[in-house]
Amino acid sequence: MEKLATKLTIEHSKAKAERFLKAALSKKALRPILLRLDKLTPITDYFLIVSGRSARHVKSIADAIVEEAHSDSTTVYSVEGMIQGNWALLDFGEVIIHVFQDQSREFYDLEGLWSDAPQEVFPRDIIKEIEAAGEMEEDEDESFIS
Repeated sequence: MEKLATKLTIEHSKAKAERFLKAALSKKALRPILLRLDKLTPITDYFLIVSGRSARHVKSIADAIVEEAHSDSTTVYSVEGMIQGNWALLDFGEVIIHVFQDQSREFYDLEGLWSDAPQEVFPRDIIKEIEAAGEMEEDEDESFIS
């Protein structure tokens, strides 16, 4: 019975993370990864890590995620870093979200720090949104070169 309850809890946590990712992708968040931490630490089930191109972009992504949480009364335990916009941390208990500018993401290297954590695979509909955001980023990079 306990094993089933744990599985249901993890599935609920993953669904919540994916819902927040969709909100982030609505603001063109980049390079998302979802790390499963439930077997490594008691602090959370998942880290969702995404990037934004600027302080304004990081804030916009974080705002969209918080708005999504409020839409169904999900508890927001803590929000940090939204004013500075280098790294916003959003704590929803079983899901903690990090929204970084690339420079901060590379510096803090949470993916490396939590390298023992398995990286979850996203459903096909989310992968399509991620790919679309990536294509948009490539188009913007090319416009700077021309």
